[in-house]
Amino acid sequence: MEDSFTYAKDKCDKSHASPDFKVGDFVLVSTTNFNNIKGCKNLKDSFARPFLVKALHRGNAVEVELFEKLSNKHPKFPVSLIKPYKSSDV
Repeated sequence: MEDSFTYAKDKCDKSHASPDFKVGDFVLVSTTNFNNIKGCKNLKDSFARPFLVKALHRGNAVEVELFEKLSNKHPKFPVSLIKPYKSSDV
């Protein structure tokens, strides 16, 4: 039983890189679940503007500081919907 657990953990660790976000970093948030942004789906930006990271939750979720237009959204996002912000991205 322990061997199978170790095998599964090693296999998962190889394919999943832990994100290296820190509190105070800027990140881009995917807009796939943003239904309140008006306009044509095909013309909508795939990532929203840079947000400030307020907190990290167990290494797989990031809490960001949202602006007023998105204040009704929950501020925690999984790392699969986040990418690091680089000044050349925008």
